[in-house]
Amino acid sequence: MTSGRTASDTTSGRVWKKPPFIANPWIRYGLGVIILAYLYWAFSTLPFDWQRIAEGLPRAGKIFGGAFPPSFERAELLWTGFKESFQIAFLATLLGVLLSIPIAVMAARNVAPLPVYLVGRTLIIVSRSFHPVIVAILFVAAVGFGPMAGILTLTLYSIGFVAKLLAEEIEEIDWGQVEAMRSVGAGYMKILVYGVFPQIMPRQIGLSMYQLDSNLRASAVVGIVGAGGIGGTLMNAFGRYDYDFAFAILLMIIAIILVSEGLSGWVRKKVW
Repeated sequence: MTSGRTASDTTSGRVWKKPPFIANPWIRYGLGVIILAYLYWAFSTLPFDWQRIAEGLPRAGKIFGGAFPPSFERAELLWTGFKESFQIAFLATLLGVLLSIPIAVMAARNVAPLPVYLVGRTLIIVSRSFHPVIVAILFVAAVGFGPMAGILTLTLYSIGFVAKLLAEEIEEIDWGQVEAMRSVGAGYMKILVYGVFPQIMPRQIGLSMYQLDSNLRASAVVGIVGAGGIGGTLMNAFGRYDYDFAFAILLMIIAIILVSEGLSGWVRKKVW
C-alpha cells in the first residue's frame, strides 16, 4: 500500500492538504465577506428591545426560583397528561408508518413510473412543509380541541419524515434481487413484497422507533395549542404561575424521552 505522500514530497518537506471546497480564493473569501455583511445587517435591523430583555432576566430568575423544588403533589393529573401524550404518539406513529409505506413506494424512482413518482414526492413535500405546531392549529380549528387533532397532526408529521427516508432507502436497494424475480416472471406486488420490502425492513423498524421517540417529544409541543396530551397541562401550569408543578412536568418529559431514547437505541442495534 502506498502512503499519501510521494517520495518527492517527503524530501522537499511538503505535506498533502485536502483542497478547499471552493478552489477560487476570490469566490471563497468573497462569500465569507458577504455572509459576515449579511449577519451584521440582520442583527442591526431586527427590532430587539434590549431594555425589555434586561428587565426579563430578573423575571426569569424568579421563574426558575419558583420552580424549585418541583411539586409532584398532583401526580394523578401528571400521569393522565402523560398517558394521553403516549397514546397520541403511539397511534400517530402507527398510522404514519403504515401510510408512509405506500407513499415511499410511490416516491421511489426505481420502482414507480414518473407520474406516480411525482405524486409521491408531492405528498412528502406537502407533509414536510409546515411545522407541527402550525398543522396542530389547523386541525384544532377543524376538529376541535383534544387528542384527535394531535393524532392527525403527528400522523402527517410522521409521513413527511418516514416516507422520505424510506423512499431513499428503496432507491438504494440491491437491484439484482429485483432483476432475478423479474426473470422468473414475478409480478409487481410480489417483487415489492419479496424483493424490496425485506431489504428495507431493518431500516423501517429503526425509523419507526425513532419516529415514536420524536412523536413523544412533539406531542408535548402540539398539546400547548390544544391538541391534547401533557402539553396542555404544562401550559395551564404556566398560566397559573404554578412553576413548581410545571417543572415537575418538564422533569417527567425529560425522563420519558431518556427512557424512549435508550429503548429505541437498543432496538436499532438489534435490527441492524
